[in-house]
Amino acid sequence: MKKLSKNLINMIGLLVLLILVFAAIYVYGVYHFSTHFYTGSSFDGLNIGEMTADDAKYAIQNQIRHYTLTCHERNGQTDTITGDQIYMTYDDDGTIEQLLKDQNPKLWIFYLGRGISYTGTVGFTYDKNAIDTVMTGMKCFSSENDVEPTNAEIVDDGTDFSISQADEGSSLDRDKTKQAIITAIESGETSVDFDKLGLYKTTTVSADDPALAKQISTINDILSTSITYDFVDRKFTLNKNNLHDYIVQDADGNYQLSKPRIAEFVANMAYETDTYGLPHKFRTTSGVEITLNKGGDYGWCINQNATTLDLYNAILKGESGEREPVYLYRALDRSSNDIGDTYVEVCIEKQELWCYQNGTLVLDTSVITGNHAAGQDTPNGCVWAIDAHESPAVFSEHNNLTVQYWMPFYDSCGMHDAKWRTEAMFDDKTTWLKNGSNGCINMRLEDVAKVFDVMNVGYPVIIYYSESQVAGTQPTGTVTPG
Repeated sequence: MKKLSKNLINMIGLLVLLILVFAAIYVYGVYHFSTHFYTGSSFDGLNIGEMTADDAKYAIQNQIRHYTLTCHERNGQTDTITGDQIYMTYDDDGTIEQLLKDQNPKLWIFYLGRGISYTGTVGFTYDKNAIDTVMTGMKCFSSENDVEPTNAEIVDDGTDFSISQADEGSSLDRDKTKQAIITAIESGETSVDFDKLGLYKTTTVSADDPALAKQISTINDILSTSITYDFVDRKFTLNKNNLHDYIVQDADGNYQLSKPRIAEFVANMAYETDTYGLPHKFRTTSGVEITLNKGGDYGWCINQNATTLDLYNAILKGESGEREPVYLYRALDRSSNDIGDTYVEVCIEKQELWCYQNGTLVLDTSVITGNHAAGQDTPNGCVWAIDAHESPAVFSEHNNLTVQYWMPFYDSCGMHDAKWRTEAMFDDKTTWLKNGSNGCINMRLEDVAKVFDVMNVGYPVIIYYSESQVAGTQPTGTVTPG
């Protein structure tokens, strides 16, 4: 029995000793991993196990310094750009320290040997101006490799005409190439293919261009073209009766369609039909015809450059039929009366709003416009287009005030519900004089909901002071929601 007791005591002592050893190891681990990352930890694939925050940042910086971007070019050439060349430096934003701070040293034993894999983007800075210097020294920008592309052209050998082959050359667009390099660096890419990205300058005329091979046929195709722009109550047409005037002979004796004359045709069409920002005739709800001033942002405006190009190409392709101009700004109705029959009408003097849908009056209600006494009058005297259609909307400039419906039409001025307004305020037609809005049109919730259902982005809003005085006092400052 004595012997057994002695053995038991020895075993207990050994167990206690082991517990103390393990406890000491655990305590040491807690202490150690309060300043070091768990063994086996990594950041964005980089091993940072057993490293302090400073050691980890040094490792990241070292990785950044060894960054290399391989540029694949035409003819099998390559150039490399290194982190040292562009002065890449680790941008310490405190992420590493925070990761280490968030690491619980008491749990180190559970991460023994495997650590934690952190994912994130390594922040870095570099000198963009250095890229220009690096590019200048690249093989692809050397004089022997920077070969401009040449177009195919008609050549005369004295007997026959033939078409020379186009040569794509090997000349890079320097600005696009620089941007591609910047994008690759900032995306952490290690290679970039200039050809695949379409950075080389290209030819605009190939050997199979029908304009070169069939010039006479092209002229006949031009004369057989008939294109009409239909503006409901006006039409503009190019056909065989007037297209002769648009075919000219250049200094080399080649016949071609004159783009400047096409531009003149488009400019005249725009002069006759553009209405954007111009005065508009309008018949009010009571039947009085008024003329709204210029300066609003509603109406049609032809993009003359784009329309010219579109028409020019259509004629060269032999396309006929009705065509629509390319617009910078669009309205609802293409006839001379571009306001159409779906719109909002507001009279400042009457403090009244009417909403029409397809010519039918769907709402006639009182509103509250901008505070006249404070110089926050609602802009008036013109026709504007609705710029946004939001439900709900938050006005950050007014302590995050939330409204259910928001339809701005002039800067930060628009139609919205105003739950802070009483029925008496709406009924009192003088509220706006001293207690009006910040420039917006305040409406009852149920009223603005109806307008919201009818109107959308691009729809016209007509605001006038009175039928006898189209434009009244304008805001003296910036109008804001509210």
